[in-house]
Amino acid sequence: MKTKMKKVIICKKEKQPAGYISFVPLKFPNKELFDVPQNILLKAVEAERLIGKLDGITLTLPAINFFLRMFSYKDATSSSQIEGTQATMADALEMSAEIDADETDAKDILFYIKAMEYGIERLKEFPVSLRFFREIHKKLMYGARATHFSDPGEFRKSQNWIGGTNLTNASFIPVPYTEMNKNLDDLEEFIHNDTSTLPLVAIAYVHAQFETIHPFLDGNGRVGRLLITFLLMKKGILEKPVLFLSSYFRKHKKIYYNKLRGYHDDGEVFEWVDFFLDGVIETAKEAIEITDNIRKIRDEDMEKIQVLAKRESDSGVKVLQYLFENPIVTTKSVMRATGFTRAGAQKVIDRFVNLGILKPEQKEINYDIKYTYDRYFRAFIN
Repeated sequence: MKTKMKKVIICKKEKQPAGYISFVPLKFPNKELFDVPQNILLKAVEAERLIGKLDGITLTLPAINFFLRMFSYKDATSSSQIEGTQATMADALEMSAEIDADETDAKDILFYIKAMEYGIERLKEFPVSLRFFREIHKKLMYGARATHFSDPGEFRKSQNWIGGTNLTNASFIPVPYTEMNKNLDDLEEFIHNDTSTLPLVAIAYVHAQFETIHPFLDGNGRVGRLLITFLLMKKGILEKPVLFLSSYFRKHKKIYYNKLRGYHDDGEVFEWVDFFLDGVIETAKEAIEITDNIRKIRDEDMEKIQVLAKRESDSGVKVLQYLFENPIVTTKSVMRATGFTRAGAQKVIDRFVNLGILKPEQKEINYDIKYTYDRYFRAFIN
């Protein structure tokens, strides 16, 4: 049985002129946040150790950038599904490779990837700041499929809410926009204070505080989850983006929302941090296993190809490298990626089917058979 942790009140409830109750953050950070229970500190140390192990292992992967795309698609899919997107990772990969452009729901995932890639590049020269928040939001939301107006790249200028159909039956109403700027300034200052507490504990605070403020009209959950990865890299905990928590949050979606609610409603801050660190540990272990598996798959399949005649081997390696980024293909997509003729692309595909690398699917796309690098793809989704 877990020991009950002390509470740290984060918000005050304020009745607004229109009659609803909103949650207005107090001065952040409260100094009590730095009195972290010993069991949480020990868990944070273990979590950081596992991230270091993961980082070291992934850096030994040959041509690591091929594999990073799959990790990012895995996170983008989970994060978008938390918000109600029905599209799968396969749908997004097919749309990206122009195999099937009819799955409009997959646009959510692709825009998430776009925002992630932009943020990772931007971090090389720019701090995680309020301006950075807005830039990420703009990349995520501008031109994306939306159920209502999101004002891409701009903090909200009206009241929003979570749950329910309006302010009278909402489950959570964040700070009014007229008071929000001081809360955002507090958060930005905290992000820049690298010595206040252990890095992973600080990142847990940032995510929960960002979601509490809910500064955008839409897309707050996705931006908040992207911030976790950006901060892991900015603080030097991760060199490459291979640790993403969205799949853990999706798997435990109800608990995820309950822990965030406990954070801002009831002061259950350390319960939230405990859950967050459990996610880091579980996800790091999973990513280490995935990395080991894909290295094994790569080595085995590369060996199958390299015993072929030189010309066949060279063309096979070229297609295999494409499969590491795009494990769902058609003859046309292989032609576009490699410059091969239709006959040449089909010859490599048929050879890969015979070698057990590619698996033909029943579904045809515009009269073109779809093939999946099945063992590799399943390493990321299982």
